Amino acid sequence: MRQGLAGNRGSTPSRSMLPLMPAETNDQDLMLRYRNGDAAAFEELYGRHKGPLYRYLLRQTGHAANAEEIFQEVWIKVIRSRQRYKPLAKFSTWMYQIAHNCFIDHVRRQGRNALEARAGMEPDELMTDYGNPESAAALSQSGQELTQAIATLPVEQREAFLLRMEGGFGLKEIASITGTGRETVKSRLRYAMRRLREALEDNGHE
Repeated sequence: MRQGLAGNRGSTPSRSMLPLMPAETNDQDLMLRYRNGDAAAFEELYGRHKGPLYRYLLRQTGHAANAEEIFQEVWIKVIRSRQRYKPLAKFSTWMYQIAHNCFIDHVRRQGRNALEARAGMEPDELMTDYGNPESAAALSQSGQELTQAIATLPVEQREAFLLRMEGGFGLKEIASITGTGRETVKSRLRYAMRRLREALEDNGHE
């Protein structure tokens, strides 16, 4: 699926031919430039967000093929929505709202029980070209156990935890992305952290 996106950029000028983006350019400005026809702005946005988004989806679904499918669907929706984009919130919040909706659609198609009861995902899946050195280093024995514990969380708790830890979002942003209240997000995070702590303690990591 990731290859499909790359393939769709075949008519785009090579990266070496594209104008350089100023380092300080923020995501909202890049999306506005892309909306106005600047293909290089999309390349920059994609490069910035592909890794965290893919890891979020992979840990949400626990299945590489499903994560790939949703990953491409999110970017297709970003592309198709560019003319309607307005910088009313951070680009990442807007994009993860799209990702949340795509994931919910996936849950409806696959069935909630299939996600809740699935076995833990393979930690090696995180060590792809979408990873980073920090993520790879985290895959020690305890890191693998944490990954397995995250996979056992209920869907809503897992999503809140991943948006906080992978996406770096605050309570207000997570509430906006998931369409829930701030207190609900706090509760989900609290329960998620409790379950993860208990799981790691059961495995001898106090």
